[in-house]
Amino acid sequence: MTTSDTAPFTPRWLALREDADAAARAADLLGPLREHFAGVPRGTGPLVVRDLGCGTGSMGRWLSGRLPGPQHWILHDHDAALLALAAASLAGRTAGGSPVTAETREGDLTRLTAADLAGTSLVTGSALLDLLTADEIDALAATCAAAAVPVLFGLSVVGEIELGPADPLDADITAAFNAHQRRTAGGRALLGPDALDAATRAFTWYGATVTTRASPWRLGADQAALTAEWLRGWVGAAVEQEPALAAPARAYLHRRLEDCAAGRLTAVVGHGDLLALPGGAAR
Repeated sequence: MTTSDTAPFTPRWLALREDADAAARAADLLGPLREHFAGVPRGTGPLVVRDLGCGTGSMGRWLSGRLPGPQHWILHDHDAALLALAAASLAGRTAGGSPVTAETREGDLTRLTAADLAGTSLVTGSALLDLLTADEIDALAATCAAAAVPVLFGLSVVGEIELGPADPLDADITAAFNAHQRRTAGGRALLGPDALDAATRAFTWYGATVTTRASPWRLGADQAALTAEWLRGWVGAAVEQEPALAAPARAYLHRRLEDCAAGRLTAVVGHGDLLALPGGAAR
């Protein structure tokens, strides 16, 4: 099994995880964000929200109803099919009785400039930071600071997994998976579980006020389909990183899937959310 077997950005996977994502998101970060919006005059125009790596639009579906309207969402992704799904799901939706509109931008979101963010009220993204490099996060923080735009990033992997009942192989699979998340791919050294701390440092360095919150998935018998798919991908990535685990991991996955099907398995999958509000001048 390779990571491609779980197709982490397919509509099926994104649909499977959407309810767990929504339950995990740190909604208490929205209070300071709303206060920021209230203190920044924007005339009569809508809030302009840029959703980076939007996938099928789950962040927009969750967040649009929790922000003041009207809103205009600019959806960024490299996948045209996902962009079409995201735009269709947001078009015509309302937040507080106000209209929400959407447009799409296909391409490399790491190349955004401060000029691109002109007129933007918020930059957001979900399950994104851990796919970036240190240089990409630094550039994103610098760009948002130069444009004085707040950011809200959700569900960054932090490398913490707690499974019940415990199994002797849990720690080895977790370590191999975390190493896989930190792999170098296409010449890019991904940050994986280190991304949230790196982003906190970068946005703070560029003058933002940064707040983070834990946002773990808490999976039980009622999320068996998601848990089973996550297990396959998690173990598959660990084996891809450490091929010596292949034989014990095969038996481990069988045990875990049996526990999952029987409703015996629980999983706490660690994530973190980050809010960065623009502050003083960048250093």
